[in-house]
Amino acid sequence: MNLHFTLPKAEQALLGECDVQYCAPYDLTIAGDYTETGWLAVTRERIVVFLNGEILHDYNISDLSEIKAEAGVGCGLLYVALSPSCSSDASIGAIEPSNGEKVVLFRYGMRHLSRFAFIARGANVFRNGGTHLIQSTEIEMTCSTCGQNLRGAKHCPKCEGRSHTWKRLGGLLKPQLPRIVFISFLLLLSAGLMIWQQDFFRRFIDNYLQHDHTETGMTGSGRNALIAFILVISSIAFFNIFSMWIRFRSTVKLGAELTAGLRHSLYHKIQELSLSFIDKSKSGELINRISHDTNHVQSFVSNNVAFLFSNIVTMVGAVIVMFVIHWQFTLVVLALVPVIVVMNRIFWRFVMRIFRMQWRRFDAISSRLQDVISGIRVVKAYGREEAEAERFNELTGRFADVVCRNEKFFATFFPVLMLLMNLSASIVVFFGGRLVLNDTMTMGQLVQFIAYTNMLFGPLGWMSFLPRDIMNLMTCMERIGDVLDEEPEQVDVENALDVRIKGAVTLDNITFGYKSYEPVLENVSVEVAEGEYIGIVGPSGAGKSTLINILMRLYDVDEGQVLIDGVDIRQYKQESYHNQLGVVLQEPFLFAGSIYANIRFSRPTASEEEVIMAAKMANAHDFICKTPDGYNTRVGENGLMLSGGERQRLSIARAILNDPVILILDEATSSLDSESEFQIQEALTRLTKGRTTFSIAHRLSTLRNADRIMVIDKHTLLELGTHDELIRQKGIYYNLVMAQLQTHKVKT
Repeated sequence: MNLHFTLPKAEQALLGECDVQYCAPYDLTIAGDYTETGWLAVTRERIVVFLNGEILHDYNISDLSEIKAEAGVGCGLLYVALSPSCSSDASIGAIEPSNGEKVVLFRYGMRHLSRFAFIARGANVFRNGGTHLIQSTEIEMTCSTCGQNLRGAKHCPKCEGRSHTWKRLGGLLKPQLPRIVFISFLLLLSAGLMIWQQDFFRRFIDNYLQHDHTETGMTGSGRNALIAFILVISSIAFFNIFSMWIRFRSTVKLGAELTAGLRHSLYHKIQELSLSFIDKSKSGELINRISHDTNHVQSFVSNNVAFLFSNIVTMVGAVIVMFVIHWQFTLVVLALVPVIVVMNRIFWRFVMRIFRMQWRRFDAISSRLQDVISGIRVVKAYGREEAEAERFNELTGRFADVVCRNEKFFATFFPVLMLLMNLSASIVVFFGGRLVLNDTMTMGQLVQFIAYTNMLFGPLGWMSFLPRDIMNLMTCMERIGDVLDEEPEQVDVENALDVRIKGAVTLDNITFGYKSYEPVLENVSVEVAEGEYIGIVGPSGAGKSTLINILMRLYDVDEGQVLIDGVDIRQYKQESYHNQLGVVLQEPFLFAGSIYANIRFSRPTASEEEVIMAAKMANAHDFICKTPDGYNTRVGENGLMLSGGERQRLSIARAILNDPVILILDEATSSLDSESEFQIQEALTRLTKGRTTFSIAHRLSTLRNADRIMVIDKHTLLELGTHDELIRQKGIYYNLVMAQLQTHKVKT
């Protein structure tokens, strides 16, 4: 995202000789009116706001206690606050606020939310005495050239999307070029034989059918010509059938290999992409892109790629021969071609929009279906089957409405097109018949001309349907490209470290937000020694789960550093680092396979003895032996065949098998019965021994073995210490403990 636009010359003259570090236009005034003349410029010393070519605000950054971009309802706003020690007149053209009072500088549309959040963060770096510049990895919401909403795409579909899509398709087809050339050669040979065949028809009709016969029947030369005619026509027919069989096999293989490669690339890319991309994408939509969209690409390649070149050659060849036979007549026949081309062009522009709408409605159906099937137990538990059925019917109804509207358009457009083509055939028969009657054209030439006209308008009719397929293809390729063009936020640096870590963790003033304008964690700093057990507590929404997501490097911090053994976490190879983590989540996820495969997932090279040992350490071996097939028992989708405690113990066994250096526990014992909790706590005691452990817990009693406890609230670290130290402070942790004791007394 661009944080350094070019300031207009008039505003630059007012600003003077200053080195602008951040610059961007804003589109709303304080009153909420739209403007095209608003600009913000930030130097290392000043923050200046322009409106209508004049300075609206001019503040020294050192005089400000706060610079913040805040999301509002339908828009955002940028405000500042004067520090209490400031006594200078810092604002020009505005009523001077009292010290500490917030001043709204301007408002801006939703597309600028991230931009001004980054700029405000950069200005705060200068306010705190820093010198580094903030970089934004987010993509623009709108195209800088045409202003079209990009909908998360990196390439504007209006400005450069089509060319980019065609280049991508060309890249996919390049490895298959030999097969495409072979298919095209067979098609061209068939087309050439068809063109020559019509000339053979003409000579046979003119030379034999009309002239070479007697009162008693056909002469010997006529019979020989008829036999030769039948042999030639039969040979051409057999060749066309044989080449069609070869073409069919080749195109099927071409489409299948192309689709397999495309699906592999998509799946691999999704695995590489950051959680931030997965979080903002619907699962049904991603599934559609891998299955549904790639099927359309396969269909287009199999049915159109080679045939397009062949049909163009057939049309050109037919027109050339028609001009040779009778050029004036050919011009009459071609009179309707421009009309058909113009209609196709209009159709081309319209069909892209309707296909995109159809695909979005289909994605909504798939996503809802995915949600309901995944949560079918909740649906049935609350008796919402009928309500969900009605909601699904509503979505399918909307999709059906779009499809019906689209098909009505096609049902109107194509009959009109076919009418024009039939009209052209009528013109050929009418004018050609007159030429024959006037002895200007022979009967054989008329038959030949009619055949060539069909060769012209047949492919032209096929190409009239082609825009629909092309727009379908481009829509699918753009949707696929949105995934393939996405860059992961977490990437390995050059010469990334692949070493065994020790487990010392340092959080150095880290700040992070899933949305740049809404920080979830701010200025968190803590040092954790290797092997230390750290408890994490705090109210819901404080940022506890976000903290462990950062420790697992599922996200990279916006500011500050996460150090592992004194080295920035971004310097480690991701695969190596993740192989040294153990994770036990509140809702353990199991794959729809066997118990053995689920435990072994964390280390596929583990032996059977190691898997069994891990299960024993997790107190899971006994219940596994009681299942029908032992370790080969199928657990069902997400482990639904097992109880919550059993799933959790398998999750712990999976973590033990990986022999982690750093262990992440996220509410590992919540929502369990007392017996299951005891067994899991016993297993966790074995698991955490000698490992650096971060454990989130709402049940504070589960942190009795923690060396220190982090208390996170209001998106930052407010308390840190042992249980006894925090109790003596009588702060947030003390209040949480007392509240839980009171709750326990009420229950008992």
